[in-house]
Parts: sequence; C-alpha cells; structure tokens
Amino acid sequence: MEEVEPGLVSALVLGGHMLLVAGLAVRILFRKLPVGATLAWLIILFVLPVFGPALYLFIGENRLGRKRAQRWRDIHDLYREWQSRLNARAAVDWDLLHPRARSLSRHGESVTGFSALQGHALELLPDWDSFVDALLADIDAAESSCHLEFYIWEAAGRVAEVCAALERAADRGVVCRVLVDDVGSGDFLKSRAAAALRKAGVQLVSSLPVGIFRMLFVRMDLRNHRKIVVIDGSVAYTGSMNLADPAHFKTDAGVGRWVDAMARIQGPAVEVLNGAFLEDWELETDEGMAILETADIRSVPEQGDAVVQVVPSGPGLNRASIHQLLLSLLYAAERELVLTTPYFVPDDSILTALVSAARRGVAVTLNVPARLDSVLARYAGAACFEDLLAAGVRIARYEPDLLHTKAITVDGRIAVIGSVNLDMRSLWLNFEISLFIYDRAATARVRLLQQEYLEASSDLQAAAWRKRRPMARLAEGVLRLFGPML
Repeated sequence: MEEVEPGLVSALVLGGHMLLVAGLAVRILFRKLPVGATLAWLIILFVLPVFGPALYLFIGENRLGRKRAQRWRDIHDLYREWQSRLNARAAVDWDLLHPRARSLSRHGESVTGFSALQGHALELLPDWDSFVDALLADIDAAESSCHLEFYIWEAAGRVAEVCAALERAADRGVVCRVLVDDVGSGDFLKSRAAAALRKAGVQLVSSLPVGIFRMLFVRMDLRNHRKIVVIDGSVAYTGSMNLADPAHFKTDAGVGRWVDAMARIQGPAVEVLNGAFLEDWELETDEGMAILETADIRSVPEQGDAVVQVVPSGPGLNRASIHQLLLSLLYAAERELVLTTPYFVPDDSILTALVSAARRGVAVTLNVPARLDSVLARYAGAACFEDLLAAGVRIARYEPDLLHTKAITVDGRIAVIGSVNLDMRSLWLNFEISLFIYDRAATARVRLLQQEYLEASSDLQAAAWRKRRPMARLAEGVLRLFGPML
C-alpha cells in the first residue's frame, strides 16, 4: 500500500482549516452583528488556529435548539392574543409624565408587544432581608399559585426559609412552580433541598439545560438571567436579586457581600410578569398552550398611580430590543442620568450615548463596584473610563461590597430596574426582564437608593486614573477588543 506523503496530509489539513475559517468568516459577515462583535469574532478566527473556529461553533451562534424555537413560535401566537387584550386596557395620561416617556413606551411596545400600564403600587425593597421578609409573608398567604424564577438559587442561609414556605404552600394545595437556570443553579438542582421541594410537591424545573450531547446542537452560554416572582397572579417581584443569601454566597471571592434591590408590584403589570414566567415555563415543560390561559393569568385591578412597563428580552425575541430601548432612554435625559451597574462593558453606541449626554450638559453619573468577581469584565469596562472622564462623566466606585443592583434613573422622573447589566451578554444573549417606571414618586425612591450607594463610593479622578500601570492599560486595551462577547 502506497504511503501518503506527510506533506500532502499537512497541506490537506491546512487547506481544510483555511476553508473552514473562510466559511465561518463569511457566515459572521452575513449575520450583520454589531461591528464590535463582528471584529472580535474575526480576530479570534484568524489569530487562534483550531481553537478560534471551535469556539465560534460552540458559542458563536444563538442556537436555542430546533424544538425549543418551534415551541417558542407556537406559544407566541397565543401570547400575542393575550397581549392585545391586555394592551386594550392601557389608558395613560402622558401629559403628567416626563416628556419623553410616551415615545419610550411606544418604543418598548414595538419591540416587546407590551404597552405601559397605569395603576400600580410599587414598593422598593433595598436589601436581602426586606425582600425575604416580604416574600415569606406573600408565600404563606398564597391561596392558588406561587411562581418563582431565578438565575441563581442556593439553599444556604435564609433561602432555607423560602424553601420551607414553599413546602408549606404545596402541602395546603397551592400550585408551586420553580424555574431556575441550569448553570446558575446547577449545585442547587442536585442538592437535598431541591429533592425535598420535589418530595413536597413543588414543581422544580431547570431552564436551558446543558450537557455534552446538547452542546452539538444548542449554544450553552445562552442563559436565563431573569428574576421573577408572582404570587396568586396578584403580586409580583422583579429586580436584580438572586435567591442566594449574601451572608453565604461566594464568601471566598474577595468582593464582599452582594448588594441588590427588588421591587414588589401590585397592579396590571403583574399579569405581564406572570405571562413572562409562564412562557419560560412552557418552553421547558411543554405542558401545553392551555397553561397560559389557566394558570392565574387573571385580570389584575389597578392598585395605585404608578405607570410601568415590563420589558422581557432575550435571543428568542427581537435580539436588539433592550439594547435599542436603553439607547433611547439614555438619549432621553435632559438634566440628570444616573446608572448603577455591576458589569459595565458598553459597546460603541452606549459609550457614545453617555459621552453625548455629558457633552450636552446632562449630569451623568456611573456607579460601579470597586471590586468585581469578573476580571475580564473589570478590565474591559475600565478601558472606557478615560473617555468618559474626559467628557465629564462622574465615575463612582462602590467600596463596601459588590454592588450588584442594576438601576438607571433619568431626570428623577423615569427609572429602570431589573436583571439587565450594561454589557453585551445581558443586552444580546441572556434572557432578561426589566421594569420601566414612568412615575416621579417611584423613581424618587430608586434615586434615593442610588444616592445611598454613591455616598458609600469614591469618585475616580481623571488625573490619578491616567497614572495607572502600563500593564493595566495593556490588559484594558486587549480585553476591550473582546468586550462585545463578554
């Protein structure tokens, strides 16, 4: 048998690799991703032989899976019928609100299908204990259903009290559904606490499950990052808080306790949050479309005066929805813009919006943690600080712990709280939930919380920042190239 020339084998392997890289490059260009993401992927493909193409094949495409995508389309037909009935009840007096609130609401409705709704009572819960106290009271008073959805669920500390409350609720006949992300809550799903919940009758389901075989067909880093609680279809919670006790969560990470906030909501928007939960539930369980009509999606009466709009986002929806809407929000600022976020890795459009706001005289403040659990995000975000400081943006770094709250206030009259970080993962890849608040009183409470954070922060000085070490500058420059992927 004639031997194959080693040089021929090498040439075939090299040629196959070059064809693969060229094909993937064409694929990336045809996808029309943001310019930063396109350039980052092209650099990876051409600079990292073998590893670059492999990385793109595993996490470059927004692959939810064929069956999941079909279920999502089926659900959404029913979902849209329900949305139209809900939106028909919207009657907002826009003359009493921020002059840009109406256009923001229209933008949000155009990309999500949900309009702004009037008649809400909002309670801001500024810390872990106040959230758990309120949640326990609502679960113990539940009569029909408890729906909980979190990215991270860890059973330590006061989370055990929540598990016990759910077990009591299930024992008295309340339908309890718990949906947790398969990666964020992986340890919990295998724990004794999870087994106890299931034994008590709590329906516990993992969202976006991972596995070696699934990696061939589904992108594994598309995660469900939402935080939603709905009790009896009449009261809801959303915000930045995972169900993980800060006294026990990541205590060895060297960043302190995680600092978060949640909103407790009564009024018509509870229906929207319940619908968002049930859509996610149906995607995982395939229990049937009827669940969207029978599982406590009830007509919730007005409970107060606040106007709010629920904005779900994620790769199954309009992929740029929350990114576009936040840009509109930033450009709406006339006097003051305060942003609180743990992970700040903006693309060029968000960076330009912040610089533009500062240049036109808006008092722009960015509040980020001084210590962060992600080295990549810390350096990639810091690469933008010099441009922001030069434009007059105040950058304040929270000192005591890891500031994990995600909140934006505009002119003291519009607020956004939820699960969305100001990085490309949140804006393009994760399933997220945001609450847009078009109400002066409720926004004032969010702004007061932001002020408390600022008082515990130290301002970054431009002169001192310019003197940072050359190696830090180099790390920032390199990681900024990959910012669109972080």
